[in-house]
Amino acid sequence: MIGAFDSGHGGLTILRALTAHLPERSFLYFGDHAHMPYGERSADEILQLTEAAITLLFERGCRLVLLACNTAAAVALRTLQQQWLPAHYPDRRILGVLVPTVEIATGIPWAETTPRNAHNVNRSIAIFATRRTVASNVYVEEIRKRAPHITVVQQACPGLVSLIEQSAPRAELRDAVQGHVRALMAQMNGAMPDSVILGCTHYPLVADLFTEMLPAGCEVLSQPDLVARSLIDYLKRHPEIDTATPAPSTRFLTSGDPDTASHFATVFFGRPVQFQSVPLKAIV
Repeated sequence: MIGAFDSGHGGLTILRALTAHLPERSFLYFGDHAHMPYGERSADEILQLTEAAITLLFERGCRLVLLACNTAAAVALRTLQQQWLPAHYPDRRILGVLVPTVEIATGIPWAETTPRNAHNVNRSIAIFATRRTVASNVYVEEIRKRAPHITVVQQACPGLVSLIEQSAPRAELRDAVQGHVRALMAQMNGAMPDSVILGCTHYPLVADLFTEMLPAGCEVLSQPDLVARSLIDYLKRHPEIDTATPAPSTRFLTSGDPDTASHFATVFFGRPVQFQSVPLKAIV
């Protein structure tokens, strides 16, 4: 069984793609709705909450957990992989949504950390994300580690996650996206980025608005299908981690109110689901 974790609903856009691409697998989703949003929390809080969530999923039988949350992956993934996992669950694995996104954006495999020679020194990538993801600088660092010739510009989008989760009117969402795009273009002095990363799992629900507001010809990279294809490749290379099951299932857990989580999940997952309530053992 594969676990997927997010601070709230956004990771359901990733899970939706995973279940479509891997229908023979079982998934267990945990949304930490009691402590969302993570984008406004401190790094220490995010690390502690993410560790507790992964422990919860491991204790329920998951051998691999995907951090379907850009903020958690940006802030906590490296520390958990390098320090916590070997000491506590050496036979388990944690993955994040950053890896496949950076691979596609740069065209360079994650394992290749030696910078490549530039063929197009004028290429640029823009990133829209939460404040915490932007503050972590992880996208900038990982892209420049592999492709230092690429110009990377980040734009935080405060409030956008809340608007999406509140099912705000389309006109209000359009105005918010337009404001964030204008702020980005001002940073770039009107120049057009070659590619845009929507670095939050909520943003696929408004990807069409980003496409509408950005200049024509700008490539918009949305994560769900990228992550799903990357996980398929990972499982082929690591068959010991997880296998197909004769009766695959998808279950949903929340640290918050299950009825509220279930109500909002339909928008993100594409069909009605029922969450079960579980406590998250973390001190914040």
